Amino acid sequence: MTPIPGILYVTMQPQESLPDSQWHDWYNNEHGPLRLRLPFITNGFRYRASDLSAAKPASTSHPEWMAIYDVTDMAAMNTDTYLRLRGPEVKTDREKETMAQIKVDRKLYDYISGKEIDGYKKVEEVGYDEGNYVVTSTAEVKEEFDEEFNEWMEEEHLSMIAKIPGWRRTRRFVTSSILGGKEGKEYLNVTEFAPQNDAFGEAFKAVGSTEWAKKLTSTALNSFNSRQYNLYYTFGAAPRDISNFSKSYSTNWKSIDGKTSTGPNTIAEGGAIESYITTKDGVDLAYRLEGSSDPAAPLIILSNSILVNYSIWTPFIQAFLASPTGKSYRILRYNSRGRTSNAGSLPVTVDLLASVIIHILDTLRVPKAACLIGVSLGGVTVLNTALKYPHRVNAFISCDTNAYAPPSNPKAWDERIAMSASESAKSSNDEQIVGSELAEVTTRRWFVAENYENEILKKRFEDVKKQVEQNSFEGFQKGVKALYQYDI
Repeated sequence: MTPIPGILYVTMQPQESLPDSQWHDWYNNEHGPLRLRLPFITNGFRYRASDLSAAKPASTSHPEWMAIYDVTDMAAMNTDTYLRLRGPEVKTDREKETMAQIKVDRKLYDYISGKEIDGYKKVEEVGYDEGNYVVTSTAEVKEEFDEEFNEWMEEEHLSMIAKIPGWRRTRRFVTSSILGGKEGKEYLNVTEFAPQNDAFGEAFKAVGSTEWAKKLTSTALNSFNSRQYNLYYTFGAAPRDISNFSKSYSTNWKSIDGKTSTGPNTIAEGGAIESYITTKDGVDLAYRLEGSSDPAAPLIILSNSILVNYSIWTPFIQAFLASPTGKSYRILRYNSRGRTSNAGSLPVTVDLLASVIIHILDTLRVPKAACLIGVSLGGVTVLNTALKYPHRVNAFISCDTNAYAPPSNPKAWDERIAMSASESAKSSNDEQIVGSELAEVTTRRWFVAENYENEILKKRFEDVKKQVEQNSFEGFQKGVKALYQYDI
């Protein structure tokens, strides 16, 4: 069957008992990104009503908040892939406690038709910062007028709406067929305008003043409702909002699978997010985001060497974020391919690793990194990223690396792989890991002997050695291939 596209359309009114910080942290970092991780949900937005007044304030019948998600195949909304998000496998206690304080009206609509301005820019595009003003209208149409109502929409209404100054796009929807008629039949129009518009001026008045329009609005409708909203937040497929954490909201939260957590930062001011980004070929890369609470603050990305995890950056981050200059930045560090056994099915090359950094920027909706900093394999990764994607990188620092692979690299790394293989060390879950022999040799190669006399540094080196030791052997074999042969 041909997929039927459509939308998930949700209006919400939180109770006064729900703290704003909890409401936004839950929605921006837990609820929304989970849906954007699904392959059939391509975007998601939060809107805030602009039609509230003293005479008509926010209420359960006139909610302040709306969310809308584009769905490529509405049938997928009836599958376990989606429905499990609302079940005990995924739904956390925080989600239950938060949603108990929100009046939610959730609707599914199939796409009918649409019209858009030439050169229409998708709101979800990375770097889009123009804002979006939306007018929605719902209508229940008497059955005997249904055909004529649709003719009027297609032959007159859409064309006249498109003449309104500031108009960008109108899309038409109808209650989804996957509901089997259980929720009746309702039409929904979603019309987008630029923030500067004349949405209710003379051109709008002309839309409703034709004889056809007056006839149908006076005789064909069982119900009609219109709302106005401004864009509030655009979701990505990973959480990124650390703006809600303060002394008044310092709640720790963790997903049921343990892969995502948010809460106050224990090494600097503000909040921190630990989660994962899924690459296009299905590799989950763990990351940590911290620093400035400003969602538009410049972002620094840290790319570490092979055989370690992102915690190796902790002392640097503590020092940097404690400085007056550092406080204005956000910092993201991540585990590169090869840390775990799932390094993907693609050959690991420096080009692939560079594309991962761009994918991170895209997922977190960052048009341009303020700086990329990398060491060893991370060093060549950030160098290559800056050369291949100069429009996405403002500056870079590449440490302890080369612009090309020395001819001795394959032999040296083959010997290290053989050393690890001969030890055949296993983790607590019986996965083969790099082991202590290569870990000892590696850290002794990285850190000069004199520094081992410093007890503070010695303790730090032991931690790094443990990181190397615990690295997946399979991931190491695959990830290190990037260092065998390259010339950038």
